[in-house]
Amino acid sequence: MRRDGARRAAVVLALVPGDDERACVVLTRRAPGLSRHSGQFALPGGRLDAGETLVEAGLRELREEIGLGLDERAVLGRLDDFATRSGFVITPLVAWGGPAELVPAPEEVAEIYRVPIAECAELVPVGSQGRDSILALALPTVGTWVVPPAAAILHQLAELILHRRHTPVADLPQPVFAWR
Repeated sequence: MRRDGARRAAVVLALVPGDDERACVVLTRRAPGLSRHSGQFALPGGRLDAGETLVEAGLRELREEIGLGLDERAVLGRLDDFATRSGFVITPLVAWGGPAELVPAPEEVAEIYRVPIAECAELVPVGSQGRDSILALALPTVGTWVVPPAAAILHQLAELILHRRHTPVADLPQPVFAWR
């Protein structure tokens, strides 16, 4: 997916074991002092710097945000690009993080969660916005709802891992607060 004028970004779905050894994916809550998307749930990642590839950017952001240093061999593949209403095209990369200590960069990340992949399977309607029904994931791990784009990308990963099926999520509506 390409949108003219959109900025490119990469996020990493880092697969790690949970405390009970269940397969989990890393999710963060952004720091409250950030100028964009503060306090929102997000996958580690961000925009590409000049000359960077998607993989280089995703792995750099993973290291900077949560202290997880992986090399390109850890990347298992990628999911569908997701165009955000805030002007980015996000490429989700799936990587094996393995057992690791995760340390939030306080200026960027308020909290880090290890979310069991099974929790990401079911999107449910949580409200509407005009004619669009907003779908979200109810994640017991974080104790609240997570909305697209993070919820959409997590759901696509769960569909692939748990059900071995490709489920397009690019057209899922995003709540207004995520547009900025």
